[in-house]
Amino acid sequence: MKRSLRINSLGTSKSLVALLTAISLAFLIVATAAARRPQQEQKPATATAPAAAQKGPAPLKKQRRPAPPENEEAARGQTQYTASCAFCHGADATGARGPDLLRSPIVAHDVKGNMIGDVVHNGRPDKGMPALPLTDAQIADIAAFLHWRIAEGLSSSEVPNGYPAEKLLTGNAQDGKAFFEGAGGCTKCHSATGDLANVSGKYSAIDLEAQMLYPEGNFKTAKVTLKSGEVVEGKLNHLDEFSVAVTDANGWFHAYPRNEVKVEVTDKLAAHRALLDKLTQKQMHDLYAYVHTLEKDQAKP
Repeated sequence: MKRSLRINSLGTSKSLVALLTAISLAFLIVATAAARRPQQEQKPATATAPAAAQKGPAPLKKQRRPAPPENEEAARGQTQYTASCAFCHGADATGARGPDLLRSPIVAHDVKGNMIGDVVHNGRPDKGMPALPLTDAQIADIAAFLHWRIAEGLSSSEVPNGYPAEKLLTGNAQDGKAFFEGAGGCTKCHSATGDLANVSGKYSAIDLEAQMLYPEGNFKTAKVTLKSGEVVEGKLNHLDEFSVAVTDANGWFHAYPRNEVKVEVTDKLAAHRALLDKLTQKQMHDLYAYVHTLEKDQAKP
């Protein structure tokens, strides 16, 4: 019995030795292969290999927004709007004798009637609008209806393709060109024969205006300076209190702890947002009328 146990123990020991030998041999093969790898293939630990090159930027994906939920305030507001406002601003609030309220900056910035209330209470005699004796609650309901109509328009799949350009082309293209090349400062980043060549042919009428006012995409870049003095620049992918990540011009991804580097961020859309607060209605419509003229005949040969 003792001899049988000794034999089993010896067999187990031999198997264990063989297993350890095989593992050691595998590590040796991997280490040898890594040592033979060309030096130029070695990359810093913070860098990730670039993704496969793409032929061009991916087209914008149209995503249909969900329809706005029905609510009692908007329903009451529609009734009040129809009785008090529709005869000038149209039954759907897109304008008639009076202006389109769905594209009004006052309506866009209004919260529960806090901005349109003054207009309703005092009127605009110089523009033919009388003062209306409505309560604050009625005005808040009208504001709720107008915001509901804006949300409804955004959710409608027919708006981008079906809205006629003629309804948007109310400005002067020549004045728009002068603003584009002068006070607007647009030429600091854009060119009518460069990035904006044939831009009018790339979007529907209403999408073109939306892109002009609220351009989509990540246009933030970052300059990251390491403690060693090395500088990494590229598209900003992530930034918070703990880390920063960028993709450089060669497509390599870099990530660093925030407390170990200096970060300088440049946002190309900052000028757009600043300009949006300063644009007058006339400047906006003039600028759109000019941008709408940028078709294929102005593109580079």
